[in-house]
Amino acid sequence: MAAPMSNVDEIRNRVILGEFGVKNVHTTDYPGNYPGYDDTWDLEKFKKTFRIDIVHSDEDTLEFDMIGIDASIANAFRRILLAEVPTMAIEKVFIYNNTSIIQDEILAHRLGLVPIKADPRLFEYRNPEDQEGTEIDTIQLQLKVKCTRNPRAPKDSSDPKELYLNHMVYSGDIKWLPIGNQADVFADAKIGPVHGDILLAQLRPGQELDVVMHCVKGIGKDHAKFSPVATASYRLLPEITLLQTIEGEQAERLKRCFSPGVIEIQNVNGRKVAKVVNSRLDTCSREVLRHDDLKNLVKLGRVRDHFICTFTTKSNELGLFDDLPYALSNLPPLLIFLVSVESTGILPPDVLVTEAINVLISKCQKFLTELDMAEMD
Repeated sequence: MAAPMSNVDEIRNRVILGEFGVKNVHTTDYPGNYPGYDDTWDLEKFKKTFRIDIVHSDEDTLEFDMIGIDASIANAFRRILLAEVPTMAIEKVFIYNNTSIIQDEILAHRLGLVPIKADPRLFEYRNPEDQEGTEIDTIQLQLKVKCTRNPRAPKDSSDPKELYLNHMVYSGDIKWLPIGNQADVFADAKIGPVHGDILLAQLRPGQELDVVMHCVKGIGKDHAKFSPVATASYRLLPEITLLQTIEGEQAERLKRCFSPGVIEIQNVNGRKVAKVVNSRLDTCSREVLRHDDLKNLVKLGRVRDHFICTFTTKSNELGLFDDLPYALSNLPPLLIFLVSVESTGILPPDVLVTEAINVLISKCQKFLTELDMAEMD
Protein backbone atom coordinates (compact mmCIF):
# COMPACT_ATOMS: atom_id res chain seq x y z
CA MET A 1 0.00 0.00 0.00
CA ALA A 2 1.43 3.34 -1.06
CA ALA A 3 2.14 6.09 1.44
CA PRO A 4 -0.58 8.76 1.66
CA MET A 5 -0.05 11.92 -0.38
CA SER A 6 -1.13 15.45 0.38
CA ASN A 7 -3.82 16.99 -1.82
CA VAL A 8 -1.34 19.32 -3.49
CA ASP A 9 1.14 16.51 -4.16
CA GLU A 10 -1.63 14.40 -5.63
CA ILE A 11 -2.78 17.19 -7.94
CA ARG A 12 0.79 17.86 -9.05
CA ASN A 13 1.91 14.24 -9.51
CA ARG A 14 -1.10 12.02 -10.19
CA VAL A 15 -4.01 11.68 -12.58
CA ILE A 16 -6.97 10.13 -10.72
CA LEU A 17 -9.41 7.81 -12.51
CA GLY A 18 -12.93 8.16 -11.17
CA GLU A 19 -16.13 6.29 -11.95
CA PHE A 20 -17.48 8.99 -14.23
CA GLY A 21 -14.43 11.09 -15.07
CA VAL A 22 -10.72 11.77 -14.76
CA LYS A 23 -9.27 14.29 -12.30
CA ASN A 24 -6.06 16.34 -12.26
CA VAL A 25 -5.55 16.35 -16.01
CA HIS A 26 -4.73 20.06 -16.18
CA THR A 27 -1.17 21.35 -16.28
CA THR A 28 0.13 22.56 -12.94
CA ASP A 29 3.92 22.61 -13.38
CA TYR A 30 4.51 26.33 -13.73
CA PRO A 31 6.04 28.71 -11.15
CA GLY A 32 3.78 30.19 -8.49
CA ASN A 33 0.86 27.83 -9.00
CA TYR A 34 1.03 26.55 -5.41
CA PRO A 35 2.33 28.51 -2.39
CA GLY A 36 5.39 26.91 -0.88
CA TYR A 37 6.28 24.88 -3.99
CA ASP A 38 9.15 25.92 -6.22
CA ASP A 39 8.11 24.68 -9.66
CA THR A 40 10.63 26.69 -11.67
CA TRP A 41 12.48 24.57 -14.21
CA ASP A 42 16.09 23.95 -13.30
CA LEU A 43 18.63 22.05 -15.40
CA GLU A 44 20.47 20.53 -12.43
CA LYS A 45 17.19 19.40 -10.87
CA PHE A 46 16.14 17.87 -14.19
CA LYS A 47 19.43 15.95 -14.44
CA LYS A 48 18.85 14.46 -10.99
CA THR A 49 15.27 13.35 -11.61
CA PHE A 50 15.30 12.29 -15.27
CA ARG A 51 15.89 8.57 -15.77
CA ILE A 52 15.49 5.93 -18.49
CA ASP A 53 14.74 2.40 -17.35
CA ILE A 54 15.05 -0.45 -19.84
CA VAL A 55 12.35 -2.94 -18.88
CA HIS A 56 12.55 -5.52 -21.66
CA SER A 57 14.58 -6.13 -24.79
CA ASP A 58 14.75 -8.98 -27.27
CA GLU A 59 15.21 -9.45 -30.99
CA ASP A 60 11.99 -7.65 -31.91
CA THR A 61 11.04 -5.41 -28.98
CA LEU A 62 12.54 -2.68 -26.84
CA GLU A 63 10.48 -1.44 -23.88
CA PHE A 64 11.72 1.36 -21.66
CA ASP A 65 10.39 4.00 -19.28
CA MET A 66 11.11 7.72 -19.46
CA ILE A 67 10.78 9.22 -15.99
CA GLY A 68 10.79 12.86 -14.94
CA ILE A 69 9.80 14.61 -18.19
CA ASP A 70 6.78 16.53 -19.40
CA ALA A 71 4.16 15.01 -21.69
CA SER A 72 5.07 17.47 -24.43
CA ILE A 73 8.56 15.94 -24.68
CA ALA A 74 7.24 12.37 -24.90
CA ASN A 75 4.72 13.46 -27.51
CA ALA A 76 7.46 15.25 -29.46
CA PHE A 77 9.41 11.99 -29.71
CA ARG A 78 6.26 10.16 -30.82
CA ARG A 79 5.49 12.64 -33.58
CA ILE A 80 9.10 12.82 -34.73
CA LEU A 81 9.27 9.04 -34.98
CA LEU A 82 6.10 8.99 -37.04
CA ALA A 83 6.82 11.83 -39.39
CA GLU A 84 10.38 13.15 -39.33
CA VAL A 85 12.89 10.30 -39.06
CA PRO A 86 13.97 9.68 -42.68
CA THR A 87 14.01 6.30 -44.41
CA MET A 88 14.43 4.95 -47.93
CA ALA A 89 11.27 3.93 -49.81
CA ILE A 90 10.20 3.22 -53.38
CA GLU A 91 9.22 6.51 -55.02
CA LYS A 92 9.29 5.84 -58.78
CA VAL A 93 8.04 2.64 -60.41
CA PHE A 94 8.85 1.99 -64.08
CA ILE A 95 6.55 -0.77 -65.36
CA TYR A 96 7.93 -2.27 -68.57
CA ASN A 97 5.56 -5.23 -68.59
CA ASN A 98 2.58 -6.13 -66.42
CA THR A 99 0.25 -8.80 -67.76
CA SER A 100 -1.14 -9.74 -64.34
CA ILE A 101 -4.67 -8.90 -63.26
CA ILE A 102 -3.38 -6.15 -60.96
CA GLN A 103 -3.57 -2.66 -62.42
CA ASP A 104 -0.34 -0.71 -62.78
CA GLU A 105 -1.42 1.90 -60.22
CA ILE A 106 -2.32 -0.72 -57.59
CA LEU A 107 0.93 -2.58 -58.18
CA ALA A 108 2.97 0.62 -57.86
CA HIS A 109 1.16 1.49 -54.62
CA ARG A 110 1.82 -1.98 -53.15
CA LEU A 111 5.49 -1.78 -54.08
CA GLY A 112 5.82 1.67 -52.51
CA LEU A 113 4.64 0.36 -49.14
CA VAL A 114 7.23 -2.44 -48.98
CA PRO A 115 9.81 -1.53 -46.26
CA ILE A 116 13.31 -1.32 -47.76
CA LYS A 117 16.34 -2.30 -45.69
CA ALA A 118 18.77 0.54 -46.35
CA ASP A 119 20.42 2.98 -43.97
CA PRO A 120 19.08 6.44 -44.92
CA ARG A 121 22.02 8.14 -43.20
CA LEU A 122 24.24 6.94 -46.05
CA PHE A 123 22.19 8.72 -48.71
CA GLU A 124 21.30 12.30 -49.61
CA TYR A 125 17.88 13.75 -50.35
CA ARG A 126 17.17 13.64 -54.07
CA ASN A 127 16.64 16.93 -55.84
CA PRO A 128 13.07 16.93 -57.23
CA GLU A 129 14.32 18.62 -60.40
CA ASP A 130 16.73 15.77 -61.22
CA GLN A 131 15.39 13.40 -63.84
CA GLU A 132 17.92 10.65 -63.17
CA GLY A 133 19.05 9.37 -59.81
CA THR A 134 22.68 8.95 -58.76
CA GLU A 135 24.51 6.56 -56.46
CA ILE A 136 24.35 9.05 -53.59
CA ASP A 137 20.57 9.58 -53.60
CA THR A 138 18.90 6.60 -55.31
CA ILE A 139 18.61 2.84 -54.86
CA GLN A 140 17.52 0.87 -57.92
CA LEU A 141 15.52 -2.35 -57.54
CA GLN A 142 14.07 -4.78 -60.06
CA LEU A 143 11.15 -7.20 -60.01
CA LYS A 144 11.17 -9.61 -62.95
CA VAL A 145 8.99 -12.72 -62.65
CA LYS A 146 7.23 -14.90 -65.23
CA CYS A 147 4.76 -17.66 -64.43
CA THR A 148 4.94 -20.97 -66.34
CA ARG A 149 3.36 -24.40 -66.07
CA ASN A 150 5.16 -27.04 -64.09
CA PRO A 151 5.97 -29.88 -66.50
CA ARG A 152 6.40 -32.27 -63.57
CA ALA A 153 3.03 -31.55 -61.97
CA PRO A 154 0.78 -34.58 -61.26
CA LYS A 155 -1.92 -35.01 -63.92
CA ASP A 156 -4.76 -35.13 -61.40
CA SER A 157 -3.54 -32.20 -59.30
CA SER A 158 -5.58 -29.02 -58.84
CA ASP A 159 -3.18 -27.28 -56.45
CA PRO A 160 -1.67 -24.12 -58.00
CA LYS A 161 1.51 -24.74 -56.02
CA GLU A 162 2.00 -27.95 -57.98
CA LEU A 163 0.62 -26.80 -61.33
CA TYR A 164 2.52 -23.53 -61.75
CA LEU A 165 5.99 -22.12 -61.27
CA ASN A 166 6.49 -18.57 -59.92
CA HIS A 167 2.75 -18.05 -59.58
CA MET A 168 3.16 -16.24 -56.23
CA VAL A 169 5.19 -13.04 -56.40
CA TYR A 170 6.71 -12.04 -53.07
CA SER A 171 8.80 -9.09 -51.93
CA GLY A 172 11.74 -11.50 -51.77
CA ASP A 173 11.71 -11.55 -55.58
CA ILE A 174 12.79 -7.89 -55.61
CA LYS A 175 16.49 -7.65 -56.46
CA TRP A 176 18.93 -4.80 -55.94
CA LEU A 177 20.57 -3.27 -59.03
CA PRO A 178 23.61 -1.25 -57.85
CA ILE A 179 24.19 2.16 -59.41
CA GLY A 180 27.73 3.45 -59.98
CA ASN A 181 30.02 2.32 -57.15
CA GLN A 182 27.20 1.16 -54.85
CA ALA A 183 28.24 -2.49 -55.26
CA ASP A 184 31.56 -1.70 -53.55
CA VAL A 185 30.32 0.90 -51.04
CA PHE A 186 27.36 -1.18 -49.84
CA ALA A 187 28.85 -4.63 -50.35
CA ASP A 188 27.90 -5.74 -46.83
CA ALA A 189 24.65 -3.78 -46.53
CA LYS A 190 22.32 -6.42 -48.07
CA ILE A 191 20.02 -3.78 -49.52
CA GLY A 192 16.52 -5.04 -50.29
CA PRO A 193 13.09 -5.58 -48.72
CA VAL A 194 13.03 -5.96 -44.94
CA HIS A 195 10.65 -8.92 -45.23
CA GLY A 196 10.76 -11.38 -48.08
CA ASP A 197 7.31 -12.91 -47.54
CA ILE A 198 5.08 -9.95 -48.48
CA LEU A 199 2.69 -11.12 -51.22
CA LEU A 200 2.68 -8.66 -54.12
CA ALA A 201 0.73 -10.47 -56.85
CA GLN A 202 -0.51 -13.82 -58.10
CA LEU A 203 0.21 -14.91 -61.65
CA ARG A 204 -0.95 -17.58 -64.04
CA PRO A 205 0.95 -19.16 -66.97
CA GLY A 206 1.91 -16.54 -69.54
CA GLN A 207 1.59 -13.64 -67.12
CA GLU A 208 4.71 -11.75 -66.07
CA LEU A 209 5.99 -8.68 -64.28
CA ASP A 210 8.97 -6.59 -65.37
CA VAL A 211 9.36 -3.61 -63.09
CA VAL A 212 12.24 -1.29 -62.14
CA MET A 213 11.94 0.80 -58.96
CA HIS A 214 13.83 3.81 -57.62
CA CYS A 215 14.10 4.28 -53.84
CA VAL A 216 14.75 7.74 -52.47
CA LYS A 217 15.14 9.30 -49.04
CA GLY A 218 12.07 10.86 -47.46
CA ILE A 219 10.08 11.41 -44.26
CA GLY A 220 6.68 10.27 -43.09
CA LYS A 221 5.38 13.84 -43.17
CA ASP A 222 5.54 13.64 -46.98
CA HIS A 223 4.17 10.08 -47.31
CA ALA A 224 3.37 7.30 -44.85
CA LYS A 225 5.64 4.87 -46.74
CA PHE A 226 8.67 6.78 -45.40
CA SER A 227 7.60 6.37 -41.76
CA PRO A 228 10.02 4.01 -39.93
CA VAL A 229 7.34 2.90 -37.47
CA ALA A 230 3.97 1.24 -37.94
CA THR A 231 2.61 2.68 -34.68
CA ALA A 232 3.98 5.01 -32.04
CA SER A 233 2.15 5.80 -28.82
CA TYR A 234 2.79 6.39 -25.14
CA ARG A 235 0.90 5.87 -21.92
CA LEU A 236 1.28 6.93 -18.31
CA LEU A 237 2.27 4.39 -15.70
CA PRO A 238 -0.88 3.08 -13.96
CA GLU A 239 -0.97 3.24 -10.17
CA ILE A 240 -3.31 1.09 -8.08
CA THR A 241 -3.63 1.72 -4.34
CA LEU A 242 -5.57 -0.57 -2.01
CA LEU A 243 -7.08 1.64 0.67
CA GLN A 244 -7.60 -1.26 3.07
CA THR A 245 -6.98 -4.99 3.30
CA ILE A 246 -9.14 -6.95 0.87
CA GLU A 247 -9.46 -10.69 1.49
CA GLY A 248 -11.55 -13.75 0.80
CA GLU A 249 -14.19 -13.68 -1.93
CA GLN A 250 -13.72 -9.92 -2.39
CA ALA A 251 -10.04 -10.49 -3.16
CA GLU A 252 -10.92 -13.04 -5.84
CA ARG A 253 -13.38 -10.65 -7.49
CA LEU A 254 -10.86 -7.81 -7.25
CA LYS A 255 -8.29 -9.91 -9.10
CA ARG A 256 -10.75 -10.59 -11.94
CA CYS A 257 -11.42 -6.86 -12.33
CA PHE A 258 -7.88 -6.19 -13.57
CA SER A 259 -5.66 -7.49 -16.34
CA PRO A 260 -3.81 -10.76 -15.63
CA GLY A 261 -0.76 -10.23 -13.45
CA VAL A 262 -1.89 -6.95 -11.86
CA ILE A 263 -3.50 -8.38 -8.69
CA GLU A 264 -2.44 -11.64 -7.07
CA ILE A 265 -3.83 -13.52 -4.10
CA GLN A 266 -1.33 -14.16 -1.32
CA ASN A 267 -1.67 -16.36 1.75
CA VAL A 268 -1.20 -14.25 4.89
CA ASN A 269 -1.63 -16.18 8.14
CA GLY A 270 -4.06 -18.55 6.44
CA ARG A 271 -6.09 -15.75 4.81
CA LYS A 272 -6.37 -15.00 1.09
CA VAL A 273 -5.30 -11.36 0.74
CA ALA A 274 -5.18 -9.30 -2.47
CA LYS A 275 -1.89 -7.60 -3.32
CA VAL A 276 -0.91 -5.28 -6.17
CA VAL A 277 1.91 -7.13 -7.95
CA ASN A 278 2.47 -5.27 -11.25
CA SER A 279 0.32 -2.21 -11.90
CA ARG A 280 2.04 -1.46 -15.26
CA LEU A 281 0.10 -4.37 -16.80
CA ASP A 282 -3.23 -2.67 -16.07
CA THR A 283 -5.23 -1.33 -19.03
CA CYS A 284 -7.14 1.13 -16.81
CA SER A 285 -10.51 -0.36 -17.72
CA ARG A 286 -11.96 0.78 -14.35
CA GLU A 287 -13.96 -2.44 -14.15
CA VAL A 288 -13.55 -2.44 -10.36
CA LEU A 289 -15.64 0.73 -10.11
CA ARG A 290 -18.70 -1.23 -11.24
CA HIS A 291 -18.69 -3.18 -7.96
CA ASP A 292 -20.34 -1.20 -5.14
CA ASP A 293 -18.50 -3.06 -2.40
CA LEU A 294 -15.06 -2.67 -4.06
CA LYS A 295 -14.99 0.77 -5.66
CA ASN A 296 -14.36 2.58 -2.37
CA LEU A 297 -11.56 0.20 -1.40
CA VAL A 298 -9.34 0.92 -4.42
CA LYS A 299 -7.81 4.13 -5.74
CA LEU A 300 -6.90 4.23 -9.44
CA GLY A 301 -4.44 6.73 -10.82
CA ARG A 302 -1.63 7.36 -13.25
CA VAL A 303 1.79 8.84 -12.54
CA ARG A 304 2.02 12.12 -14.44
CA ASP A 305 5.68 11.97 -15.42
CA HIS A 306 6.32 8.26 -16.00
CA PHE A 307 6.04 7.29 -19.67
CA ILE A 308 6.20 3.66 -20.80
CA CYS A 309 7.76 3.27 -24.27
CA THR A 310 7.80 0.12 -26.40
CA PHE A 311 9.59 -0.28 -29.75
CA THR A 312 8.87 -3.37 -31.83
CA THR A 313 11.54 -3.96 -34.43
CA LYS A 314 13.94 -6.55 -35.87
CA SER A 315 17.01 -5.68 -33.84
CA ASN A 316 18.09 -5.92 -30.24
CA GLU A 317 21.15 -3.69 -30.48
CA LEU A 318 20.82 -1.26 -27.57
CA GLY A 319 24.05 0.69 -27.77
CA LEU A 320 22.31 3.99 -27.08
CA PHE A 321 21.13 2.78 -23.66
CA ASP A 322 24.11 0.71 -22.53
CA ASP A 323 25.25 3.30 -19.96
CA LEU A 324 21.80 4.20 -18.59
CA PRO A 325 20.71 2.91 -15.17
CA TYR A 326 18.34 -0.02 -15.09
CA ALA A 327 17.12 -0.06 -11.48
CA LEU A 328 14.60 2.61 -10.52
CA SER A 329 12.90 0.90 -7.61
CA ASN A 330 14.13 3.48 -5.09
CA LEU A 331 13.19 6.56 -7.10
CA PRO A 332 10.62 8.98 -5.68
CA PRO A 333 7.25 9.15 -7.46
CA LEU A 334 7.75 10.99 -10.75
CA LEU A 335 5.82 11.51 -13.96
CA ILE A 336 6.34 8.36 -15.99
CA PHE A 337 5.29 7.80 -19.59
CA LEU A 338 4.86 4.43 -21.29
CA VAL A 339 5.46 4.81 -25.04
CA SER A 340 4.71 2.12 -27.63
CA VAL A 341 6.42 2.14 -31.01
CA GLU A 342 6.14 -0.66 -33.57
CA SER A 343 8.93 -0.44 -36.13
CA THR A 344 8.75 -1.60 -39.74
CA GLY A 345 12.18 -3.16 -39.28
CA ILE A 346 14.07 -0.68 -41.47
CA LEU A 347 16.15 0.59 -38.55
CA PRO A 348 16.87 -0.95 -35.12
CA PRO A 349 15.15 0.68 -32.12
CA ASP A 350 18.25 2.37 -30.71
CA VAL A 351 18.88 4.05 -34.08
CA LEU A 352 15.25 5.22 -34.24
CA VAL A 353 15.53 6.85 -30.82
CA THR A 354 18.91 8.38 -31.65
CA GLU A 355 17.62 9.85 -34.89
CA ALA A 356 14.52 11.22 -33.15
CA ILE A 357 16.74 12.90 -30.56
CA ASN A 358 18.90 14.40 -33.32
CA VAL A 359 15.84 15.78 -35.07
CA LEU A 360 14.58 17.33 -31.83
CA ILE A 361 18.00 18.87 -31.16
CA SER A 362 18.10 20.40 -34.63
CA LYS A 363 14.62 21.85 -34.11
CA CYS A 364 15.72 23.44 -30.82
CA GLN A 365 18.85 24.86 -32.42
CA LYS A 366 16.82 26.32 -35.26
CA PHE A 367 14.39 27.89 -32.81
CA LEU A 368 17.22 29.44 -30.78
CA THR A 369 18.75 30.81 -33.99
CA GLU A 370 15.44 32.40 -34.92
CA LEU A 371 15.21 33.99 -31.48
CA ASP A 372 18.74 35.41 -31.80
CA MET A 373 17.93 36.84 -35.23
CA ALA A 374 14.71 38.39 -33.89
CA GLU A 375 16.64 40.08 -31.06
CA MET A 376 19.17 41.46 -33.53
CA ASP A 377 16.39 42.94 -35.66
